[in-house]
Amino acid sequence: MNQNNDFKCQIWFTEYHNNNVALSVRIKDILYREKSEFQEIEIVDSYDFGKVLILDNTFQTTERDEFIYHELISHIPLFTHPNPKRVLVIGGGDGGTVREVVKHDSVEVVDFVELDKKVIEACKKYMPKLSCEIENEKVNVLITDGIKYVAETENKYDVIIVDCPDPVGPAKGLFEKEFYKNIYKCLDDDGIMVQQSESPLYNLDLIQNICKYLKEAGFEIIKPYTYPMPTYPSGFWSFTLASKKHDPLETDEKKIKEKLKDIKTKYYDEEVHKGIFLATPKFLKDAVKKALE
Repeated sequence: MNQNNDFKCQIWFTEYHNNNVALSVRIKDILYREKSEFQEIEIVDSYDFGKVLILDNTFQTTERDEFIYHELISHIPLFTHPNPKRVLVIGGGDGGTVREVVKHDSVEVVDFVELDKKVIEACKKYMPKLSCEIENEKVNVLITDGIKYVAETENKYDVIIVDCPDPVGPAKGLFEKEFYKNIYKCLDDDGIMVQQSESPLYNLDLIQNICKYLKEAGFEIIKPYTYPMPTYPSGFWSFTLASKKHDPLETDEKKIKEKLKDIKTKYYDEEVHKGIFLATPKFLKDAVKKALE
């Protein structure tokens, strides 16, 4: 946190993306601050972005723009799969991804694996717009390491969503070869996974490695997709989808539109579902093609 004396002790939070770039947000109040076993957790109330979850001085989610992230990480794989019943969510202690997943009537079980229970507790108290479905009867909360969980579990899933932080500290293993092999093992024969995969501008080599590892794990279809994210480094972010069988570009738009009559979204719809892949930037397509050769 930075206090600027030139503006009557206004409080600002600044995330430094590198030595030359940073993003600052003006803060009304610090609602929560605690150092857990794993990380520094803060929840602040900001002027422009509402309540903000910050982990180790890094923006994780804000009330104003979270719907973009959570709708795209959830609905694209869930609508690509013809009948998702069992879903595994790794990470995402704020609860936003779980909130979107349980909107699907076909989903019967959501195993929600989060390493840090303090994040869940803090978000349930201070960010209920995101965490409102964590106690849904479909949801099993498992406080454990997601890397260990997929290595040891015998459960099988239709969809696995890896809502992970940046690849540093405990999260580093979520971007390594062995993790993707275990994800493949945990999916049914027509299963789909999707993972947060950082900025194409800053982390293109990371996305290439993810695609390479997914191919080596056995996935037939591998497709990154990009979207705007105002509070993440560069404002330009990505997910990477991998599927054993189902191609998101072959999903019936009419079926998506019909199902969306019962699912409220602000960003995602049947046109976004396909358009987000068709509009993949050339430099990213070229980099992925090279990684998959």
